[in-house]
Parts: sequence; C-alpha cells; structure tokens
Amino acid sequence: MRIVIPDVKKLVYESIIAIRWGDMDAMGHVNNGSYFRYLETVRIDWMYSIGATPSPEGQGPVIVNAFCNFYKQLEYPGNVIAKMYVSDPGRTTFESWCTLSRVDDPNVVYAEGGATTIWVDFPSQKAVAMPEWMRTVVS
Repeated sequence: MRIVIPDVKKLVYESIIAIRWGDMDAMGHVNNGSYFRYLETVRIDWMYSIGATPSPEGQGPVIVNAFCNFYKQLEYPGNVIAKMYVSDPGRTTFESWCTLSRVDDPNVVYAEGGATTIWVDFPSQKAVAMPEWMRTVVS
C-alpha cells in the first residue's frame, strides 16, 4: 500500500544527513531501515528545535505509526536533504511528512514518509490535548 503525502502541508524543518558507509546493505545501496533512521533523525531534530522534548514526568510527543515509500535507491557516498512538513492538527494528534532527496540531486525525491504523532501525558500514559504553543507550530 502506498500512502500519498498531501499537497496541503507546512514546511517546518530541513536538515542535511550524511549517508554513512554502514547504512548500505549487501546490494550496495542504503538499507531500507536506514531510511527510517533518516526520517526519525529529522523528526527528532525538529522536535528538539521547537522545545517539544518528552519528559517522563510530563507530557510530550509519541509516534503511533510510521511509513516510508521508496522511489529510488540512495547510495554512498552522499548527503541527504530531509525536508519535514506537518499537517492535519487534531485535538491530540498531527501528521508529519518528510521527503528525502540527495544534495547533488535535490529535485528528485528518493523516498518520502510520514508519521502520526500523538501528544501524551507520560505518567498516566494517556492522550491529552496538545498545548496551544504546539498547536500553533503545527497549524
């Protein structure tokens, strides 16, 4: 099943990630699991940049699902441009999306993925309404 990234979304963060030799598999291209690491890296870097860091005693973001569509093989050496977008804020959730391109081939999307994020109260382990400051960021 292919999930399509929506046309209406908000660019919130961009990062360059180095492709490491160890990211490759026996076929000589970046292993599928590494793509998820790239998606995770840009998502976590963005969350830290806006102060949305989880606290075991408080509240914060939790990923409840994630996906990746693979279009073209990434290979070492190189650098990936990861662009992060958000959309569809709800009371407790929002969607995040990411495109992965190469720095030397920026107009070609090699992969794209996304995740649903839910805001939780960690001590009670229950979803709670996103704080207004976070809703403003993702709206």
